[in-house]
Amino acid sequence: MNVPQHIAIILDGNGRWATKQGLKRTAGHEEGAKRIKEVALKANMLGVKYLTLYCFSTENWKRSKSEVAYLMEMPGRLLNNKEVNNFKNENIVLNHIGRKTKMPAKTLAAINEAINQTKHNSGLVLTFAFDYGAVEEIVTAINEMLTAQLSEIDEKTLFNYLYTKDLPAVDLMIRCGGEQRLSNFLLLQNRYAELYFTDKFWSEFDENALLTAILDYNNRNRRFGGVKSDE
Repeated sequence: MNVPQHIAIILDGNGRWATKQGLKRTAGHEEGAKRIKEVALKANMLGVKYLTLYCFSTENWKRSKSEVAYLMEMPGRLLNNKEVNNFKNENIVLNHIGRKTKMPAKTLAAINEAINQTKHNSGLVLTFAFDYGAVEEIVTAINEMLTAQLSEIDEKTLFNYLYTKDLPAVDLMIRCGGEQRLSNFLLLQNRYAELYFTDKFWSEFDENALLTAILDYNNRNRRFGGVKSDE
């Protein structure tokens, strides 16, 4: 089986899943948090090198204050000492991309501590895109390049100023929840990704769903703008 080096997933549909169950939207987020560990462990076992999860976007601040507050507490609950030790024991490296200036200090502290605890691991790099938006990322990169007074900017330079400078391009981008759009997620990094859309809400997306997406990826003909010799 041809396993993608870098898989990115848009974790969509937690609130809708909860509503269908007659539960509060926050119950969907809690269920979705459980899926993170399950899917990450499966990806690590399959030999995926990078898994990037779109957890909270720069646009998600538009949601109700109560839901935003709840989501800002999620990293602290998900990345408690017990769970971080589990990731550490599985040789998983925790990582973050996104804006760091707007989220509460305790949220950022929980993320940074988890990153520090797993930085010496050598397995799957599990990246949380939290308070992330591709446009914000690109604008930030442009401003940093202007501050650096660079005389010339090429493709390599641009990518070195992105939040994802240490991550390879995405091979397989999965979106849960039945929607078929990128929603400001890794717009440059997804430039040659294979796109896979599923009706499954993230709250019900499990290791079998991940395997199904990878098997579908195996049926794709990736040419990267070129032509293969047999075509």
